Amino acid sequence: MSSDEIRIDAEIRTEFGKGAARRIRRADKIPAVMYGHGEEPRHITLPGHDTMMALKYNANALLTIVVDGQQEYALAKDVQRHILKPWIEHVDLVVVKKGEKVTVEVPVHVEGEAGPETIVTVDAQTLEVEADVTSIPESIVVSVEGLEAGTQVLASEVEVPKGSTLVTDPETLVVNITEQISAEALEAELAEAEAEAGVERDESEDETEGSPSDKQLAEGDAPMESPEEGNPEA
Repeated sequence: MSSDEIRIDAEIRTEFGKGAARRIRRADKIPAVMYGHGEEPRHITLPGHDTMMALKYNANALLTIVVDGQQEYALAKDVQRHILKPWIEHVDLVVVKKGEKVTVEVPVHVEGEAGPETIVTVDAQTLEVEADVTSIPESIVVSVEGLEAGTQVLASEVEVPKGSTLVTDPETLVVNITEQISAEALEAELAEAEAEAGVERDESEDETEGSPSDKQLAEGDAPMESPEEGNPEA
């Protein structure tokens, strides 16, 4: 559970537009906007490295934003990242107060080994919970230890951290345990699907590897003759 506050020293932003945003990023800073609690949106710049590290492992980290000596608590509402490079291009921050409860998306983390010959599928990558801003869980752990094929874990069956309340629909499928399909069964399913689609396999695929090809015969690689057939003196 996250309770540490991370201090971020920000600056008021006075330049706007694409050109200004590029200059801000070249200076290893991130353009951002902060709003909430009835306040007018404020455009600020954040230190690039500090902000990236603060949000690297916990998207719901509680940030202490300091602007002109005044500090406020905020959560990252939206983080825009570069499509190819590990850069944050823009951040939307929502102002929060201590003692306030917020609704956030928390990632699901699966641990343990399910039963033999099973496949574990995480259907819900996140769950929505309500929690105090100072006690937002970093993840929700779901144990699949020993679970057999056919087991389904619903949101209502997941133990959320103390102080948090589940907001996601309780009937939401979170983890699904299915039977691992064998190679033979997979081949049979593929053949059935091909038949339904009207796909015909090339007969050459079914030829045995031991039979000589036309190309081998043309190149003189004739099949070996037995002594009785190839040597009249034998």
